[in-house]
Amino acid sequence: MILSFIVFVIYSNIALILDVLGMFDYIVPVSLTGFVIFSFFIFVPSFRKFPQKKTKKIQRGVVLLVGFLITFICDVIALSSYLIVYCGMMGERDYWNDAVLAEIIIAVVAGNIIFWNGIIRVYISSKQLGLKWRLIGILCGMIPIAHFIALGKIINVTSREYKEEDARYKLNKSREADRICATKYPLLMVHGVFFRDFKFFNYWGRVPDDLIANGATVYYGNQQSAASVEDSGKELADRIKEIVDETGCGKVNIIAHSKGGLDSRCAITKWGAAPYVASLTTINTPHRGCQFADYLLNKAPQKLKDTVAAQYNAALRKVGDKNPDFIAAVTDLTHTACSGFNESCPDDPGVFYQSVGSKSVSAAGGRFPLNLSYHLVNYFDGPNDGLVSLPAMKWGEDFITVAPRKKRGITHGDMIDLNRENIDGFDVRETYVQLVSNLKERGL
Repeated sequence: MILSFIVFVIYSNIALILDVLGMFDYIVPVSLTGFVIFSFFIFVPSFRKFPQKKTKKIQRGVVLLVGFLITFICDVIALSSYLIVYCGMMGERDYWNDAVLAEIIIAVVAGNIIFWNGIIRVYISSKQLGLKWRLIGILCGMIPIAHFIALGKIINVTSREYKEEDARYKLNKSREADRICATKYPLLMVHGVFFRDFKFFNYWGRVPDDLIANGATVYYGNQQSAASVEDSGKELADRIKEIVDETGCGKVNIIAHSKGGLDSRCAITKWGAAPYVASLTTINTPHRGCQFADYLLNKAPQKLKDTVAAQYNAALRKVGDKNPDFIAAVTDLTHTACSGFNESCPDDPGVFYQSVGSKSVSAAGGRFPLNLSYHLVNYFDGPNDGLVSLPAMKWGEDFITVAPRKKRGITHGDMIDLNRENIDGFDVRETYVQLVSNLKERGL
């Protein structure tokens, strides 16, 4: 990395260096030779090795962007010093004008090559930049001072990204032989309401890959995205029996998010899946419902509910639901419905139940629409993750509350890595690895 910066700085200041040495006639041949070396470092700005191609691309882009800032500062200092000190002493105004012109041309060309090579790499490869900082970078690109502030933020975000991803990869490799997630029974990961299990957009983000890297066997619920708890529970029970029959695994460990936790409880107790389930871990599941949902359904005009339901159902059919029922799905998440469900659906003594919960600390901590619903849920239900109150999430023998070190909070979507966002003080992937590792220690 340091060698790259030296090459960038020397090449962009080559005209001034040669002029100071009295070798101005050699600028063209030396510049061409330097350009070959410079070009090599543009394509290979760092010799650091990364097993993951994406991490490698981000790190190379960061090196180039930092190199751009360093060379820009060095160019300004070198040119200013040259004009003030060297040319002032020599008094050769006609002569140094040519050197300055050559210096400016080389610096501008070299600077643009470095910058665009770096920014394109991080824009294409980074997950943590998001749409927000990509747009800010574009909008501030032609605004003096603001463009350096934006560039500094981009460098900071992407630099942390490649370091965190590299550390994550090395951690998994260091314990690969231990297979800490190789549970006795495979995992069945059950999604929440209004989502489906898609091959190219995993509901669980980066979590399954890390579980698999640590020895886990993972299956998915594949239930419809919008249906009553009863209907979804039946689908899950059939899915569980299908996995057991096909693999001979005997049982599964269910990890379910949001409404998926209610669906799973229904499958276990009401649809005969209990003999095939070793454990159920629910993530931010509204076991005691949402009073906020009661209020909306009771106050909203019937015409409005019908219109919204029709639009959602039409959209959900396009993603694979055979018979979506928006109203049934939402109704089963109300405090009233969950109270009745809890009475009619007791836990099975042969299944280990535990739950995990989180909360936001402000509306600003979540992305749309959780930043809008946070205040409403907070008013009706208390501390929440943007959708579900923390007290409603508690179920089973153990209840684990996760929280970052800083005052950011963890939202409903953060708990499934929905936005693939690295959060200070909270590693969602490691959270699941440790949950599954604990299941293994229990002999499950």
